[in-house]
Amino acid sequence: MNFAQRHIGPDEFSQQQMLTALGYASLDELTSAALPAGLAISKPLMLPDPLHEDQALAELRRLAAKNQVLTQMIGLGYHGTITPPVIRRNVMESPAWYTAYTPYQPEISQGRLEALLNFQTMIEDLTALPVAGASMLDEATAAAEAMTLAHRATSRGRIFLTDADCLPQTLAVLATRAEPLGFELVTGHVTAELIEAQPEGELFGILLQYPGASGEVRDLRPAIAAARARGALTAVAADPLALTLLTPPGELGADIAVGSTQRFGVPMGYGGPHAGYICVRDDLKRQLPGRLVGVSVDADGDPAYRLALQTREQHIRRDKATSNICTAQVLLAVIAAMYAAYHGPDGLTAIARRAAGKAAGLAAAVEASGFATNHQAYFDTVGVIVPGGAAEAVKRARAAGYNLHLAGPDLVQVACDETTTDDHVAAVVAAIAGSGQALPLAGGKADAIPAGLRRTSEFLTHPVFSAYRSETAMLRYLRTLSDYDIALDRSMIPLGSCTMKLNAAAEMEPISWPEFAGLHPFAPADQAAGYRELIDGLQDALIAITGYHSVSLQPNAGSQGELAGLLAIRHYHRSRSEPERTICLIPESAHGTNAASAVLAGMKVVVVKCGSDGAIDLHDLRSKLEQHEGAVAAIMLTYPSTNGVFEPTIGEVCDLVHAAGGQVYVDGANLNALVGLAQPGSFGADVSHLNLHKTFCIPHGGGGPGVGPVAVREHLTPFLPRHPVLPGIAVVGSGDDDLPAELRTGPVAAAPYGSAGILPISWAYLAMMGADGLRRATQVAILNANYIARRLDEYFPVLYSGEGGLVAHECILDLRHMTAQTGITAEDVAKRLIDYGFHAPTMSFPVAGTLMVEPTESENLAEIDRFCDAMIAIAGEIAKVATGDFDATDNPLKNAPHTASMLLAEEWDHPYGRTEGAYPAGGDRRSKYWPPVRRVEGAYGDRHLVCSCPPPEAFEG
Repeated sequence: MNFAQRHIGPDEFSQQQMLTALGYASLDELTSAALPAGLAISKPLMLPDPLHEDQALAELRRLAAKNQVLTQMIGLGYHGTITPPVIRRNVMESPAWYTAYTPYQPEISQGRLEALLNFQTMIEDLTALPVAGASMLDEATAAAEAMTLAHRATSRGRIFLTDADCLPQTLAVLATRAEPLGFELVTGHVTAELIEAQPEGELFGILLQYPGASGEVRDLRPAIAAARARGALTAVAADPLALTLLTPPGELGADIAVGSTQRFGVPMGYGGPHAGYICVRDDLKRQLPGRLVGVSVDADGDPAYRLALQTREQHIRRDKATSNICTAQVLLAVIAAMYAAYHGPDGLTAIARRAAGKAAGLAAAVEASGFATNHQAYFDTVGVIVPGGAAEAVKRARAAGYNLHLAGPDLVQVACDETTTDDHVAAVVAAIAGSGQALPLAGGKADAIPAGLRRTSEFLTHPVFSAYRSETAMLRYLRTLSDYDIALDRSMIPLGSCTMKLNAAAEMEPISWPEFAGLHPFAPADQAAGYRELIDGLQDALIAITGYHSVSLQPNAGSQGELAGLLAIRHYHRSRSEPERTICLIPESAHGTNAASAVLAGMKVVVVKCGSDGAIDLHDLRSKLEQHEGAVAAIMLTYPSTNGVFEPTIGEVCDLVHAAGGQVYVDGANLNALVGLAQPGSFGADVSHLNLHKTFCIPHGGGGPGVGPVAVREHLTPFLPRHPVLPGIAVVGSGDDDLPAELRTGPVAAAPYGSAGILPISWAYLAMMGADGLRRATQVAILNANYIARRLDEYFPVLYSGEGGLVAHECILDLRHMTAQTGITAEDVAKRLIDYGFHAPTMSFPVAGTLMVEPTESENLAEIDRFCDAMIAIAGEIAKVATGDFDATDNPLKNAPHTASMLLAEEWDHPYGRTEGAYPAGGDRRSKYWPPVRRVEGAYGDRHLVCSCPPPEAFEG
């Protein structure tokens, strides 16, 4: 059996059963009927022949062997670390964690929510600021979000002041994000004097690095005080490991802290994925971007976790959202939080002291060899002055097996970390000194942290950071949390628009290999030859699949891919002397990130209506194009539409927008319905982002990581993202060296290749599926969705369908009539599905009062029928409410989900039996999933906002 047959759930017999039920003889006949005329590609995809699993792994071994993993002492925000094996095996490599979805259904997400609350508590303690989010995409993105947060909070000025000692990738991302918003980014040595020199009323925020990119540790209090006196907010980008020894930002007076938790057990992975963080003072909590976990209560009044303050997020507020972030970095945040729990405050402090001690020993040794260092106060990074010889020193170190940072013609920087040994230090000193052999280390001080900046406050005092220090305790804790949740390893997750498909073990295995995990993103290019070949191959495959000319893999989330695509459009219009094109047309059914991304790209959102069939209203589109003649920059579409149909007018929409001088952006969220059948780059689109964490099998990991490459036609290629450390590497065949600086798109993520460490997953998927397998997967995804739509339409009418009554790869079930008749809501059905052991479909998106179902191609007929049977049984329960056989307010749906403690309660005063509540439709009692909490009260959690770990006694009965 080839890999495609294992990836695709229904076998040929099951496929034929479903086709017969739908009235079609073959998959080709079904998809030909579903796709509008003229949309289908005429030739097979030009991809290599598929590999078997062992062949794909052997090829990845070959690519991995081409990478050279030296001892990485470059620093600049990326450090060597040791992932405790118990965490690597039971989180990073565990499908119970990596196949979970974003915790929007809190009752079946208590495990990952608790882990994220641990992460928030860890960040709050280390930074001494009271409210932390549930992770950012990376440190540079977090800094950019801090900049926009500061502007929202102060409602003043256009100047954001950044210290020259900030990480170079952070400064570059800030520049990318500032320009379309009209912010002026001023970079220099930020002192009280520089702050006071800014024009009155124009400064809204400053960013300081702590320790600096050069390694220097300096007292930030004067600059922070000066910024406050001018009415500006201060953000401090802080290394969390350093904060175990340094006075935390909150105690220095900072308003915001940002950073990366990479060195808390997360491999460098050639730049990602890593969990960034953002933390704020209490009065700024409603301005926080991204996700925030809070403590609420369930229907019994017991503590329960949920995502808090969701009304500020992009999927609710759209163009008024605090950011466009959709994917977070949940899996990596869980690893970082568990690393902190595994080591505890004393263990983390010991690790920090060792790194600081190695740096101090290195400084003493180079000084004994006759070289000066550039700073007297530092944590783990030492700058060595080598007059005129820095490049040769770095070259000698590389030959000895060490990567250092060439900071200038006279300056070499060396960063120490958890993995640094005395032998490493001795060898590096010898390389810098040119002695040819390791030198004995001179005695020196324990560290170089100034007395006035030493941390005195406690941190990580909650029992979670002391209770799981043995491997046995940590193993059981991780197992307990994962048992609280429903992930793909337990059952189907039928989420519309989210494509929760199989993440095969053969795809996942290589990401732990040190040849992929151990590379620094700024390592010399010749050390990453295997990555380069893998990236080139992945880009070529995505180009062949989409019909575009070029692909950049830099965006590390779909939201960042959206932003990169819109910035390419912005710069394209400017290159044609049409800067007035600032209108972005967005259908009212669109994803929330679309509108939020358009605002971040400096565009004004104009909504286009959809008709009763769910398709774009062409009359309204023409009206909007005419109303904004000469000002339209783009239209953002999702295809198939967010309503789950192949709109037959897609070609006409593209033609109308092009005729008006605009560009067509097709959101790649639903590409799983197109691969091998149709190509956005061929049917009229100019740019798309591609969710590798949806269509191409990178797992969601509880809400991240993600990868959101941006693909463009040839005329937009010059405007793809660049990177300051490795310029142009994220662009395929751009030929854009002559572009003026103001038309170049800077990076949208910190690392040159974004989350490169997980690209082997999608590479393996494409290599093993081949052209025929990819086409068949798309066809079966469409088959499965239409089979569900046909089975359930009698009970839950399908809201939208296309030609021949067919849907695409997902369908919207309309519950609004049932709700009006019985009071049973989509939420009630979602919670009742938990009793059947299912994660709910997407609730109330894109239409309130509905459920959107996407089965994907990976679910077999038995699981699809089990889901349909559950939905039909629930329809029967709703009917009992309608007839009065069930009480309108006290019934299995309103009380769902049912916990084991509820079932075992001495008092049972409900008008239906315990068995009917907990074991609906006579389910398999051996594999019964028991939710750990009853229905969670959302409003309570927002009214009584608690975003850190509650005391253990809160859970005592």
